[in-house]
Amino acid sequence: MPLDHLHFQGLRNLPAVTWQPGAHVNLIFGDNGSGKTSLLEGLHILGMGRSFRTRQLKHAITHDQDALTLFGRLTGDPALPLGVERRRDSDGLNVRVAGEKIDRIAELARHLPMQLINPDAFRLIEGAPAARREFLDWGVFYVYPDFFDVWRRVRRSLKHRNALLRHDRIDEQSLALWSRELARWSDRLDAMRNDWMARFSGVFSATLAELIDLPDLSLRYYRGWDKNRPLEEILLEGVATDRQMKFTQQGPQRADLRLRMGRYPAAEVLSRGQQKLVVSAMKLAQGRLLEQKDRHRCLYLIDDLAAELDEQHRRAFCRLLEQMNCQTFLTGIEPASLEGHWHVDTDVKRFHVKQGRLANMPTAR
Repeated sequence: MPLDHLHFQGLRNLPAVTWQPGAHVNLIFGDNGSGKTSLLEGLHILGMGRSFRTRQLKHAITHDQDALTLFGRLTGDPALPLGVERRRDSDGLNVRVAGEKIDRIAELARHLPMQLINPDAFRLIEGAPAARREFLDWGVFYVYPDFFDVWRRVRRSLKHRNALLRHDRIDEQSLALWSRELARWSDRLDAMRNDWMARFSGVFSATLAELIDLPDLSLRYYRGWDKNRPLEEILLEGVATDRQMKFTQQGPQRADLRLRMGRYPAAEVLSRGQQKLVVSAMKLAQGRLLEQKDRHRCLYLIDDLAAELDEQHRRAFCRLLEQMNCQTFLTGIEPASLEGHWHVDTDVKRFHVKQGRLANMPTAR
């Protein structure tokens, strides 16, 4: 279900904004600093409960406002209203779905799955494993309804085991208990991740082939411990080393997606433009897999698509978006960078941002 109505108030340099996006492609143009990325940030907070620009959500509140308020409405029968409020004098979020207050951001995320493609997306290739685990678990979250509960149990077991490892005197019985608990839930989590990878690999390969020819690129899942040994055995044998390091060294918290070009890490071989296309293929494949599973739409936020991509690859990217049953918001400085890549019958809506103010643009001829 796409969003058909949005209202943002108290968001960065934007005055109060009310707009009606299109159900498919939304192009947002404007100079640097005009507020384009702030609009995408507002959408991201509305769906994820957090910003991609700052860890402290209070920093996204307009300097002379007391609160940040975001509202969106998903089409349907009936329509589904979503609301997020963050007050400057409070540490928590006030989140409502269909008028009812909810406590878990995961409940909000289920209604508005989204993927972000922006300059930070290169972290999927160049960055630490944490970014790739987040990407992996996003997919698993939407495939397995019980993922979040299993993930929380893994985190809880790991937290208790690490706390025991930091003590000067270890309660061996408690350590063995939490090692077993961690291994039990880690096996469940690993099974989910492994199954998702089996589903994702083919979709990713097909998507990548539509954007760029990289036959030597491989994507592999590493679970975080020796694939030939049970985790409980590894944890029990590794107590002395873990105690010396004061944390658990093997387990699902070390899982990774490993991208390679032949024998070499992809980050060492691929150009920036190639990396952007690989990351884009990964993100687009998430939406395709989600749609195949339950016909649920994924919303895409794409900041400055033209950066690092030539016209040929921009066109290929846009044609892929056209084929997908998704709602997309793309930003650019010059209209020419995103125009001319769409079929005449594609639902494309255009907006212009100037000094934080959003206005509709006429349909391109």
